[in-house]
Amino acid sequence: MTQINPAKKTFDIGVGGMTCASCVARVERALSKVPGVEKATVNLATEMARIETATQANAEPQTEAQLRRAIRDAGYAPRTTEAINNEEHNFKPWAGFAPVAWGLALSTPLVLPMLAEPFGWHWMLPAWVQFVLATPVQFVLGARFYKAAWHALRAFTGNMDVLVSLGTTAGWLLSVWLWLSARDGAMPHLYFEGSAVVITLVLLGKWLEARAKRQTTEAIRALHALRPDHAHWMSPDGEVDVPVDEIRVGDLIVVRPGERLPLDGELKEGATQVDESMLTGEPLPVSKSLGARLTGGSINGDGRIVMRVSAVGYETVLSHIIRLVEDAQAAKAPIQRLVDKVAEVFVPVVLFLALLTLLGWLLSGAAFETALVHAVAVLVIACPCALGLATPVAIMAGTGVAAQQGILIKDVQALEMAHRVQIVAFDKTGTLTVGRPRLTHCVSAAGQDANQALAWAAGVQSGSEHPLALAVLAAAQVRGLDVVPVHDMSAVPGKGVKATVQGRLLLLGSLRWLQQEGMAPQEWADEVAALQGQGASVSALAERTPEGVRGLLLMGFGDEPKPGAAEALAELRARGLKLVMISGDNPAAAEAMARRLGLRPEDGEVLADVLPGDKAAQVQALRATGQIVAMVGDGVNDAPALAAADVGMAMGNGTDVAMHAAGITLMRGEVALVAAALDISARSVAKIRQNLFWAFAYNVAGIPLAAMGYLNPMMAGAAMALSSVSVMGNALLLKRWKPKSEASTHAAQRA
Repeated sequence: MTQINPAKKTFDIGVGGMTCASCVARVERALSKVPGVEKATVNLATEMARIETATQANAEPQTEAQLRRAIRDAGYAPRTTEAINNEEHNFKPWAGFAPVAWGLALSTPLVLPMLAEPFGWHWMLPAWVQFVLATPVQFVLGARFYKAAWHALRAFTGNMDVLVSLGTTAGWLLSVWLWLSARDGAMPHLYFEGSAVVITLVLLGKWLEARAKRQTTEAIRALHALRPDHAHWMSPDGEVDVPVDEIRVGDLIVVRPGERLPLDGELKEGATQVDESMLTGEPLPVSKSLGARLTGGSINGDGRIVMRVSAVGYETVLSHIIRLVEDAQAAKAPIQRLVDKVAEVFVPVVLFLALLTLLGWLLSGAAFETALVHAVAVLVIACPCALGLATPVAIMAGTGVAAQQGILIKDVQALEMAHRVQIVAFDKTGTLTVGRPRLTHCVSAAGQDANQALAWAAGVQSGSEHPLALAVLAAAQVRGLDVVPVHDMSAVPGKGVKATVQGRLLLLGSLRWLQQEGMAPQEWADEVAALQGQGASVSALAERTPEGVRGLLLMGFGDEPKPGAAEALAELRARGLKLVMISGDNPAAAEAMARRLGLRPEDGEVLADVLPGDKAAQVQALRATGQIVAMVGDGVNDAPALAAADVGMAMGNGTDVAMHAAGITLMRGEVALVAAALDISARSVAKIRQNLFWAFAYNVAGIPLAAMGYLNPMMAGAAMALSSVSVMGNALLLKRWKPKSEASTHAAQRA
């Protein structure tokens, strides 16, 4: 039997030893050559490789061991998840600084005479002392560069290590040659200090990078820290503390005041308030009563509660959030593809430019040592470290701070695209409105008992989770009506439901569908017009008889706008965006709700009478105008439209299907977060562009200056280290971002 859709598997493997964008390209090429690998993406900032493999019928299943071997053969060290986690857990602020300290201690005496010269102190260390100080820096502290450069050259590629090792070795060899070839008693000008300082500065830059990288992953670590290690399990013998990993779905666990909820579940005993701020960004505690949904990682208030576990392990909301953030940080933004192409040819081009610099100075009549020093400066300043870090660190910082504010960005392309959005389309029910409509009007047909008809309607709707169905069931319960058993129930997607109740063939759904089935258009015409004029959604219950379809009960439903929705839409309009509400309601009802929300039906901001299956087509029509479209929705029927939009945003209070289809999830389900998501997208993309500008600017400006002799190797090394650190620091400024609404709230509180 041929396997049409091969089973896919994703591996995340740590990669040690990468130093620049060229290393990333080399690891990706090595992994892509492994049979069965469909896609390999390497992130320099996280030092992780994500590999997607396909197990095909005619191919040997790929294993993680084969992928790790490919990484090692490429000259890098595959790292286990356990090793990475232990390193994170045991991290100390000054870890890894020892080589930098030794480099500073050995290089400082070499630099001091040069620093003293402007003050009139002319003295120089003996050549043998300079040699003794510089050689350990060159070949002991710098051994990592030689090792990595050797692996790169064996693979016929280049990277930062090749440039550093070539440049500093050339300076060291030139100094040794000048020392040994000097006349007795002469003191030649040596360049030991240049090579030693360059290596020390590169080591310092890498150490600062490592510290900054840790700050960009704080959001992930903070999410992991939300998971308690133990839970109070209610065993047959009483309350017992057990590891969370041993808890199963259906178990009862106790959560004491002030403790974190270990897992997702349902409140079975007690009442409390829960702080969900780390998960949703909502600062105010949320009241929970019996039957309420509880999310693992949130903090219990002042009540002792008992909860029944509904999800464990990777199925919990917290685990899902962590995976979304990790996926986004592991992914590669589209803009990074250009950087990767540049990185592949960057080192060979730099080597060529260094050779041209050497030959150019020699042909101009300069001494060989002068020409070589300028060529070394070109090699040192052109290291592409900042180029490889520019995009991933900005993405990590942006997605991390967004997650802390309740905005989950699982698709990096959505992050890069969102700031360009020109049209924002909204689903109505559950997105712009509360989504809990109430049955406000019941009009029975002549000779029909309204309560009897409502009981039939409740029976027909008993198996549905649709908001209008729940409203019918709630109204029947309030009136004390028994739900009537139904038979042969079948749904007509986007239109209604058919069922047999007490021998009657009943139809419940939209008036348009019922009229298509044969109900007279004039039935309830005045009542329908009045209800729709008030903004009510209308549906009806009808019976199919030998004489045709006759109406039994007209039902009008009322919903309320979400708190703050009108203000959020006004803010989006102020940003110059076009707003559209897509609704399945009739035009009168949809326009009435739109006006309550501040939308303008006369300007085409309302699309009414849209069947659930047609929402995606409406989004495609909006995109066909050539504009970038974002779709915001919450229900299962919104999933195709979310996928069809350039940027899909799912409300976190909606369905899992919608959240899977969307690139961005708004955990609080607040309309205000739409503007916040667009804002963090704009800021993240701005940081990416700034970082790329500075990364390229250092090289575009630095290489000619070094080639013309305006930068010596030490200054070039300092500039190269500064480029990487400045890119990291610029990206970390994103950590101070807060949504405008929250920032204004904090300002008001301070005032």
